[in-house]
Amino acid sequence: MFDPSFSEILAFVITGIFAASGLVHLAGPGFVHRAYERWGFPADFHRVTAVIELLTAAFLAEPTTRLWGVILAAMVIFVAVVTLLQNRQYAWSVPGIVLLIALIPASASALA
Repeated sequence: MFDPSFSEILAFVITGIFAASGLVHLAGPGFVHRAYERWGFPADFHRVTAVIELLTAAFLAEPTTRLWGVILAAMVIFVAVVTLLQNRQYAWSVPGIVLLIALIPASASALA
């Protein structure tokens, strides 16, 4: 019987968050385009973000590559939080900081 630990469940929740975010960035609705333009990124940079986030989700989903997924997720979240803080969007950076902290217990399932 499959009895997932807290760290495994957390890793799968974070996987879902990255997969959903990657799909939203890939679709590129108007609010995503406007945000990237406001932050000074190139026109199609949201697609680069989408690919990286989907790759992160794929790494996090597989236990053998989860450590790489945690490392990649930490880098993606760090860049996102720094971008938000530079643009004075402090409230929007809080979920990113919480997600970054959640990677710590999620990484335990990668080391088990």
